[in-house]
Amino acid sequence: MVLSSESVNKITSALDAACNDANKGLPGVVAVAIGKDGKELFAHAAGKRGFGSEEPMTLDNIFWIASCTKVITGVACMQLVEQRKLSLDDADQVASLCPELKNLSVLQRDGKLVPAKKGITLRMLLAHTAGFGYTFFHEGLRDHSKPVGYDEFSGHIRDLIQPLVNQPGEGWEYGVNIDWAGICLERATKMSLNDYFQRHIFEPLGIKSISMFPSAPMKAKLAYMNGRTPEGQLFARDHLLHRPLVVESQQDIATCVNSGGAGAFALPREYCQILATLLNDGTSPTTGAQILKKETVEQMFQNQIPEFPNFGRQGIPPAKSDLTNPIPDLYPGKEQGWGLTFMLSDGPTGRSPGTGHWAGLPNLYWWCDRTKGVAGIIASQVLPFADPQVLGLWVALESGIYSGLS
Repeated sequence: MVLSSESVNKITSALDAACNDANKGLPGVVAVAIGKDGKELFAHAAGKRGFGSEEPMTLDNIFWIASCTKVITGVACMQLVEQRKLSLDDADQVASLCPELKNLSVLQRDGKLVPAKKGITLRMLLAHTAGFGYTFFHEGLRDHSKPVGYDEFSGHIRDLIQPLVNQPGEGWEYGVNIDWAGICLERATKMSLNDYFQRHIFEPLGIKSISMFPSAPMKAKLAYMNGRTPEGQLFARDHLLHRPLVVESQQDIATCVNSGGAGAFALPREYCQILATLLNDGTSPTTGAQILKKETVEQMFQNQIPEFPNFGRQGIPPAKSDLTNPIPDLYPGKEQGWGLTFMLSDGPTGRSPGTGHWAGLPNLYWWCDRTKGVAGIIASQVLPFADPQVLGLWVALESGIYSGLS
């Protein structure tokens, strides 16, 4: 599988052009695409390390990948499902591992709380039907949490113990569900999620630069965090996921939540090796290590929520406008579904029906097309989410890859 030089040049030019305006363009961006054989089809870094920086962005820079972490947590949980250490549909098991999830209340639209009618399963957590939300995507939850508020990125478990916004199993809502899936895994294995990732996913795949607690060399290459005003002006901002970057002692690290929903920092090129492994039915095409069975990967890519066909079009409001723009539709595909930790959709770029894809809050977007054997990621560090310029580059990257392969 080889990409045409014309497509390489076209995608490269689009990435470079997006970073030309230092004030209202993009500070810097990295894009990588990979084939089923684990070989890169495309890799390019454009722009600067961050707004106001003179350092060029490089393919060696480290990104906070936020919700791109979720698929890694999905792989980890499904390894334990294969081993029968976790069950997808046992609410009693989840309650025994996470007693915090017993006797939860459900927040109503009028602000009142009512008891949850039934327990939560691992499948619900992985499919975002357990009922949890995010305060930055849900105005009712945001307002309920006043005056203190919930900070889902604090590293404190108290911020994850929230009321539900739907009865378990009765709706799709994006939220801290997969953080709780990661906590289930930690308590079932008696390992931290980060240690589990390293031993059972990253080491077998030959990955050295993905971690929830970046090493000093990783932090030295960390891309800067940026914001954008409503008028389009870029500015430098503090890092949103701050605590994992400053904890140093083992005691401090041990008390910091390992966020299965948003906690990883990664080299985009190495992240693509995880995607290539999913393309290749759970076996690394570069190391030969099998981390999932083929049938497990297929299960992850099956729609878990056929009863909610319009979940992606229910709209997400900018409940915290510094973190997200309004999102009327999660993706412009005709057939939308949700697998085990990611969205499934066809689309206008040339991708196949049932392609897996998802995103990270500071505007990172990945896709994994198992039918055509191609995957990739575009990575930036710009808030708020759903930045139109990065979305446009994602379309340009995907479209360019498919047209260049055909």
